[in-house]
Amino acid sequence: SMDVKLNVTLLTLGGFAELHKYRYLYFVVIFTLYILILCCNSTIVCLICSHKNLHEPMYIFIAALLINSVLYSMIIYPKLLSDVLSQKQMISYPLCLFQGLSYYTSVGSEFLLLAAMAYDRYVSICKPLQYPVIMNRITIYVCLILAWLIPAFEALMLGVLYSNVKLCSFTLTGIFCNNSVHKLQCVPSVAISIYGVVMFINIALLPMLFILFTYIKILKLSYQRCRDVRKKALKTCLPHLLVLINFSCFIFFDIIIVRLETDLSKTLRLILTFELILFHPLLNPIIYGLKMNEISKHLKILLCLVK
Repeated sequence: SMDVKLNVTLLTLGGFAELHKYRYLYFVVIFTLYILILCCNSTIVCLICSHKNLHEPMYIFIAALLINSVLYSMIIYPKLLSDVLSQKQMISYPLCLFQGLSYYTSVGSEFLLLAAMAYDRYVSICKPLQYPVIMNRITIYVCLILAWLIPAFEALMLGVLYSNVKLCSFTLTGIFCNNSVHKLQCVPSVAISIYGVVMFINIALLPMLFILFTYIKILKLSYQRCRDVRKKALKTCLPHLLVLINFSCFIFFDIIIVRLETDLSKTLRLILTFELILFHPLLNPIIYGLKMNEISKHLKILLCLVK
């Protein structure tokens, strides 16, 4: 089954005929959005790397999150651009598995990085005197390495399970390989289903619960203290919460609704899928660029120099 080619039915409002008719227009729009995502994320990462006052744990985690957004878009956009220009949308089963598992590795890394950022904010606000000791370089490096290695290892194990399944369907409905790959199996694998649930708990649910628990502790403590502490907590935690809420909603759609095969209209599925691949990687740099004062200052200086 590893040698087979899969037909990819692109989710377009007017079907394949309309896609073929306007393929160059679609290509230009998607390519422009892709470049915009790469530029926005890369600009803030470069600002964080090049300014010493941004070499703090919070900004290092933001840079890691934005690098993850770049990797996330690189997993999806090149194949999507190729499909838009192609007469037939085809992908080999191994490449489809690689794309799907890379996508979920990126998703898992996002949740774990957000969990690391929540812990950083918790220590900064609730234990300010111990902050330099707890959030040292070793802690930061361990958090970054684990955030990328744990999802990659779990995705690799899932890939091994998928490589041995028998396929009866060879058509995917979507614009990239994701959770819909499980629908290709002749008989749904119990091992894959159980492992998928365990993987979801490990790299999404547990980090999300940890983040919520951490922010509840921060809010509880900040409201017991003076106004300045509340202001600092709100200013630094709000961007992370916005990113978490946005990302959690789209992953809920991708994992839960698709997995349960809930009937959705083609238009709604198209809107949600495009928001997943466009809105999320573009929203992160916008939120951090506008809401984080230090990053915003350096962005304004950079824009003045460009003018």
